[in-house]
Amino acid sequence: MFSEKNIVLIVSGGIAAYKAATFARLLIKEKAHVKVVMTKSATEFITPKTMAVLTNEPVLTDLFADPTDAKIDHISVADWADYIFVVPATANIIAKIANGIADDAASTVLAARHTPLIIAPAMNENMYRQKAVQKNLQNIVADGDIVIQPAEGLLAEGYSGQGRLPEPADILAYSELVLHQKQGRLQNKHVVISAGGTVEPIDPVRYISNRSSGKMGYALAKAAAEQGAQVTLVSATTTLSDPIGVKTIHIQSAQDLSDQMMAALPAADIMIMAAAVSDYRISEPAVNKLKKQTSGQLTLTLVENPDILAQLGAMKKEQYLVGFAAETQNLLEYAQTKLVKKNADMLVANDVSKQQVGFGYDTNQVTILTKNQEPQVLPLQDKLSVARKIMQKISEVIN
Repeated sequence: MFSEKNIVLIVSGGIAAYKAATFARLLIKEKAHVKVVMTKSATEFITPKTMAVLTNEPVLTDLFADPTDAKIDHISVADWADYIFVVPATANIIAKIANGIADDAASTVLAARHTPLIIAPAMNENMYRQKAVQKNLQNIVADGDIVIQPAEGLLAEGYSGQGRLPEPADILAYSELVLHQKQGRLQNKHVVISAGGTVEPIDPVRYISNRSSGKMGYALAKAAAEQGAQVTLVSATTTLSDPIGVKTIHIQSAQDLSDQMMAALPAADIMIMAAAVSDYRISEPAVNKLKKQTSGQLTLTLVENPDILAQLGAMKKEQYLVGFAAETQNLLEYAQTKLVKKNADMLVANDVSKQQVGFGYDTNQVTILTKNQEPQVLPLQDKLSVARKIMQKISEVIN
């Protein structure tokens, strides 16, 4: 989202100012162009030289640094910006933003802004909870700007509370999410998505599962949240971080997944079964660890797991149901049969025998099948791009 965009990063004077350097680097990694403006207090915590070296741009700290320059710095910087971030945002600069006060370089740039503003407050919890500070934050939100809530944790004063600056990567991810949501086409819709490979225990140590990483389901959750939906992710994986702005429920077995998906169905608008569900489970998992057999063989009795997609297809009313099919041969034939048999509205199929496609990879190549329409083949691309195209197609149908 921020690639090739002009970003003004305003740093105000709090102990969390050191994290602004990391945030600037993250923006540059996203291929953004970054200019930094610092308050006088911010320079007590991190030097302008540091920010200048990181961004390869001069840092604005003083309204009157060069009285002979015909250019009006605070106006030209504000005009240059596509987005403005205040990281960290102290109670002082929050008050200036809310009340239009412009008495230094940073606040004057903010007063001259005409592009989206994202602020990340960071201060002592008692300061943060002051009525005046909360009123100022409410006014900023009411003006259409974005406020990222501070995190809870150990504060500079040595005790825990709400007021910590979120990690720079979280600030970036949350900002992208909220900016996408402003144009989202799934506002007020509830999307339930399953992800990952279910785990069926053999004994307390061993289990049966599959190669699914859950990356496609997590990408779909992010893409749905970007569209403004309320998203519930039912996840069978523990190796991925929970997506920002998404309610994540962790499960293990196919039966756990079935229970969660059935419970979510009545309140859902869209159900997406992206999880790789184990077709079978052990009939009676061992209570204790199984030991090696003297015969050199071990016999396990398997029983069939519930067909969750078929269950959802049979029970759905107005919900839009999406299934996935991972195949190694006869892709379109098997996928078309599954679309009809499971009573799904959309079937996303991929050939996992191909390189860079499906399980474990960061990329995917899929074919989207819907009833009474020609299959749509998407090229090989990263999974988030695939997920965004799937959600776009769903939103077109839903709306």
